[in-house]
Amino acid sequence: MTDTDPRFAALGARPGKIVAVHLSYASRADQRGRRPAAPSYFFKPSSSLAASGSEIVRPAGTELLAFEGEIALVIGEPARWVTPDAAWSHVASITAANDFGLYDLRANDKGSNVRSKGGDGYTPLGPALLDARAVDPANLRLRTWVDGDLVQDDTTAGLIFSLAQIVADLSQHFTLETGDVVLTGTPAGSSVVTPGQTVEVQVDAGSLSTGRLRTTVVQGERALDAAIGSLPAVDDTQRTEAWGSAEAAAAAAATRTGDVTETGQNPADQPVPAASPVLVTDTGAPHTAPRTGDVAETGQNSADHPVSVASPVLVTDAETPASALSPALRAKLERIPVAALSGQLRKRGLNDVTIDGVRPLTPGSRFVGTARTLRFVPHREDLFASHGGGQNAQKRAFDAVGEGEVIVIEARGETGSGTLGDILAIRAHARGAAAIVTDGGVRDAEAVAAVGIPVFTAGPHPAVLGRRHVPWQTDVAVGCGGTTVEPGDILVGDGDGVIVIPPALADEVADAALAQEEEDAWIAGQVASGHPIEGLFPMNAEWRARFDSERNA
Repeated sequence: MTDTDPRFAALGARPGKIVAVHLSYASRADQRGRRPAAPSYFFKPSSSLAASGSEIVRPAGTELLAFEGEIALVIGEPARWVTPDAAWSHVASITAANDFGLYDLRANDKGSNVRSKGGDGYTPLGPALLDARAVDPANLRLRTWVDGDLVQDDTTAGLIFSLAQIVADLSQHFTLETGDVVLTGTPAGSSVVTPGQTVEVQVDAGSLSTGRLRTTVVQGERALDAAIGSLPAVDDTQRTEAWGSAEAAAAAAATRTGDVTETGQNPADQPVPAASPVLVTDTGAPHTAPRTGDVAETGQNSADHPVSVASPVLVTDAETPASALSPALRAKLERIPVAALSGQLRKRGLNDVTIDGVRPLTPGSRFVGTARTLRFVPHREDLFASHGGGQNAQKRAFDAVGEGEVIVIEARGETGSGTLGDILAIRAHARGAAAIVTDGGVRDAEAVAAVGIPVFTAGPHPAVLGRRHVPWQTDVAVGCGGTTVEPGDILVGDGDGVIVIPPALADEVADAALAQEEEDAWIAGQVASGHPIEGLFPMNAEWRARFDSERNA
């Protein structure tokens, strides 16, 4: 009996299950840098099927919807424990498919792809079926177009695992039943598509063709609810895999200034729940377990010092994490004022992210970098005697800082002594550090300013370090200017001060801030031309329509 649901029009009935192969084409495996020894699989719900000509919705708040043109096999005769030689006889037909995936949702499902691949409309299939008995499974051609441009073109000769092997392997584990669908993987060329773009997939077998399976991407208006489940989250790894290469991801990031939804709203205007990813999800520890082995001036190993159970890292340093600040993200942040970043973080429920009370030694200084931290504790004679001399924590921090990193010094807002001088500033500058931030004082302030590295401080003071501080730890969470800074946090500084951006939110915040800056610049131009503020700032519907019209012209 034929199912009248249009989603299953090509098949004639709803399939019992859809099984998809992870990596099967050599070109795709080489692109990913890993070639599997055996096929691996995941399931997709039959509710994800869609007919040719359908729309696929990219949910609000997401960015990495990627297409994957594929050959779909439709099972005819049930298959259980079949051999590769006999497997093809259990396939009734083949057709074109598009295994869409939303990379923003990959992280929490740990490879199952339940949400990232299972959404409604995420498995378009059709438009026509080809009789499997009339085709050579080793000589099928698969092509994909985006907006008319050919982006994937491969044949089954490029498969690591033949179609028959895939069917036989699956039949070892469960029965492939009549009507089941097997998605056989995608070749190189899969990438991200955005609202308004159209993807077409076609499978050819000599003179036979499925015709083009056509899907158009549209922007969704509803965002996911953090009170129910995890929110979308992306990082450089997901962007690289979604776009197909690091170069493509970087190019996309460099040109992305915030997608505008079909409602005409800019992401910068959209409310962000207080329960944003940084507040409700575990983004991973910012540093590894404490490292033992630093030797104090007394010759004793810091691991030998007594430490209270409640304070396991009082005297040890920790490893620093890998940087989350890609060149593309750095380029975006370099264009954004601290005030704009502050506004976007506030929308996401983050108010305590400014390092208060610090100002640049050199007016006009600006920086972007990742945190490398140094902690001072209040002066005590015996502790300074054991921790203040030799290659102490302060000197270790300046010797270890890397290119593009920011030394962030916890001095408890104590300005009664210097926390660095010109020699240490020269060392940081020579190491390629992006800046130095301290909520304490700076000695030799004029000489430090002349070094050329941005230094943000609570002010100059002539006294030496030991008057108020004991250098204690490096590369641990510190409190600076009233906020917590973890190693690897992203910092941006300009004339308004210094702000701390959680790495998990950095791309999202940067894109929204750039979009808001574009809007604010347009509004400023209107005001400068003599228009009144009312209805323009913020924009009412009439001004919004005019803004959108001029921007899209």
